[in-house]
Amino acid sequence: MFQDIERKVLRIIANYWSGRHRCPSIDELMIKTGRSKEGIYKVLEVLAKEEYIEWSPTIPKVMLVIDPYERDAPIRWAQPTRTQNKYFND
Repeated sequence: MFQDIERKVLRIIANYWSGRHRCPSIDELMIKTGRSKEGIYKVLEVLAKEEYIEWSPTIPKVMLVIDPYERDAPIRWAQPTRTQNKYFND
């Protein structure tokens, strides 16, 4: 499972890709997350190592999204409301 910053950066990259048809620059990621360049590089290295993106620090402008969603995220089912419980339990 990802840390919050890794999940956030992956969502930012995926949203940029789907909305703007391009990946965000390092500077844009720094602005959106409030992290330093080194912090963004560390997060991108983790995402690349886990094969969510293709990215290399030698060519930081080139980024390819492989899987825009976290694979091991727990599924949260909506809990029934009190009135629904009453209906099904009566």
